[in-house]
Amino acid sequence: MLLTGGTGGAKLVLGFHEEAAAEDLVVVCNTADDSVVHGLHVSPDVDTIVYTLAGLIDPAKGWGVRDDTFTVLDQLKRLGNETWFRLGDRDIATHLTRTRLLSEGQPLSRVTAALCRALGVRSTVLPMTDQRVETRLATPDGEISFQEYFVKARWQPEVLSLRYQGIEESRPAPGMLEAIAGAALVVVCPSNPATSIGPILAVPGVRQALRDTPARVVAVSPMVQGRSFSGPAHKLMVTLGVEASVTGLAEAYRDFVDVLLIDTEDRHLRPAIERLGVRVLVTSIRMDTLEDKKRLARELLNPSI
Repeated sequence: MLLTGGTGGAKLVLGFHEEAAAEDLVVVCNTADDSVVHGLHVSPDVDTIVYTLAGLIDPAKGWGVRDDTFTVLDQLKRLGNETWFRLGDRDIATHLTRTRLLSEGQPLSRVTAALCRALGVRSTVLPMTDQRVETRLATPDGEISFQEYFVKARWQPEVLSLRYQGIEESRPAPGMLEAIAGAALVVVCPSNPATSIGPILAVPGVRQALRDTPARVVAVSPMVQGRSFSGPAHKLMVTLGVEASVTGLAEAYRDFVDVLLIDTEDRHLRPAIERLGVRVLVTSIRMDTLEDKKRLARELLNPSI
């Protein structure tokens, strides 16, 4: 079982998909990044994982559909619409379908399952919740959504604080807690701890389920030498009062994580992490090639870790 956000976590999800039986894989996705774009319900992290498992992901961007076209987006721009959130034509078909099914009263978990079936995905992909949750970031110019911060403003504004709007009323997606309890291995993917993993952990009951599961719970660091591989994870960790380092990550996860994978460049921090009660595995966590992704998945599947 894997807990993940979008692009960073998708690399490891692909590695597991190649190294384990697809039917045995359960992937829980962050949905606090979900947005309504041109009237369509967009679930960026869910879609990135589904497209990855379906073999449709654009490998250059790490999101969207490979070889997609943007005819609709070009026409939307011509008609005076904002187009900073780029939706390809085939991608729009996914959002049209999701929006229609949600409008018919189907929950997001059931809609996601239907999309997986249609695209030939044999693994189970779960949104973290069927309720609407949104990451909101306070900046000097006011509060904005995560997509406005990350995509439109290219994560340049100063973030004063962040919150997960609606999290208190949310419930874990059907089958999620049971999957955690019954898993042989739970992996926290190298996704943004503040805006990808944080919302999943904040859904009531999830963190306790991770503490209670008999499964090994292993987290993969999303950073090396205090900086994330891509995106603002290190900046947003500081906003939450967490040190932007693998030591800070271990402190944030120590109540439920058994093992933390860190990169060889951070090996000197191993003693400090282990003093927190978290075991450490030092390895290369960079996933630049498919073989890198598969190798890391194999290391995580090793029952000796």
